[in-house]
Amino acid sequence: MSDEFVVKSDPELWEKLGMDVARFSGMPPMLTNAYRNIFLSQQNRPERMAYFDDMVANIHTGRIQEIYDAKEGGKPVIGTFCVYVPEELVVAAGGICIGLCGGAQGSIADAEKILPRNICPMVKSAFGFKVGKICPYFQVVDLVYGETTCDAKKKTWELLDRYVPTHVMEIPQMKRERDKRLWVEEVKDFKVAVDRITGNETDFEAVAGGIRTINAKRAALQRLNALRHHTPSPISGRDMLIIQQIAFYDEPVRFTEKVHELCDELEKRVQDGVAIAPKETPRILVSGTPMALPNWKLHYIIESAGAVVVNEESCIGTRYYKDLIDEGAADMDQQLERLTERYMKIDCSCFTPNDDRIDQVIREFEASGAEGIIDYCLQFCHTYNIEAVKLREACEARGIPFMAIETDYSPDDMGQLQTRVEAFIEQIKG
Repeated sequence: MSDEFVVKSDPELWEKLGMDVARFSGMPPMLTNAYRNIFLSQQNRPERMAYFDDMVANIHTGRIQEIYDAKEGGKPVIGTFCVYVPEELVVAAGGICIGLCGGAQGSIADAEKILPRNICPMVKSAFGFKVGKICPYFQVVDLVYGETTCDAKKKTWELLDRYVPTHVMEIPQMKRERDKRLWVEEVKDFKVAVDRITGNETDFEAVAGGIRTINAKRAALQRLNALRHHTPSPISGRDMLIIQQIAFYDEPVRFTEKVHELCDELEKRVQDGVAIAPKETPRILVSGTPMALPNWKLHYIIESAGAVVVNEESCIGTRYYKDLIDEGAADMDQQLERLTERYMKIDCSCFTPNDDRIDQVIREFEASGAEGIIDYCLQFCHTYNIEAVKLREACEARGIPFMAIETDYSPDDMGQLQTRVEAFIEQIKG
């Protein structure tokens, strides 16, 4: 299976999108090798992972062709960087919502020709993908949705707007009633921005349909995450991570169906005692900053060191799907209020105070049967880095093994991280 897997190329499609085809042509072989080594080298994977492997194989071709065809058919294509995007409103307008966060080192040099070096690698990676014309998703969007969750992002969006139309949504930094009122107005403005692309105003029924669709996707991910909490776990953390990353790219109804099919298989594996690793394998919860595709570095290190990742308290994780929207609204205003209330439950470190996130990490630690927490922070992500102080204190008070890691996308610190992770796992075993 590993030797058969190939990430496909379509230079003709990339040319239509205005990409730097000569430069991008090296990406599929690199991704092929990485995916084979990190994912397909695992033993005893669930059979239903084949769909998600195929999504990666077609990530720059088949899925891009679907999006391109939809765009040609007049559907809005919205690129996003954050789980605060009201993707329900994009779906309501008949559009496609796709994640654009950068998780690769290769585009950072492009960004650093313009941006400062000492800012978040995720911001630089994403910006570099656009200015270097080396991301088909960035090339196909009609509009990019940016938000103000950090200083590096909100200032970068001013520059990104020179390359692609960029709508910036103000995210309040507190969760008071006055902040909710501001947020509702921002959601309304975003709906207008999406509707402007189609030329049609989405009505109550369309928004209700969008809410049902995304609620169903999140509920499927909730089911999947609950199944992996079984001891021993029926699926690896690596495979769960790639599924959560694909959630930001795939067609939501199809994705929901495939996640449930995988869940059915995992329930059978649990019933039959089939697991990805022995029952005594140390169990790790990863918390902190998002891990955008193809950032698989930490999970690979943890699971290669003999542990299994059983939960991600992350935007590429439970922050994205732990809450659903109340579907019982009576009119559009109430719909948008309930939508906003759901998004206000996301515990991003941009908020102050943010004790709810510390409590949420502990709840997820207990629910997942984890035995230790590794808090993952990208360099220069000051809010998560500082919040790790409070998380460490909460873990120490409860006797929970805790380790904080600060890193970037470079492979330069792989050896150092591996040594630290191995020592942490030995601590848990002891």
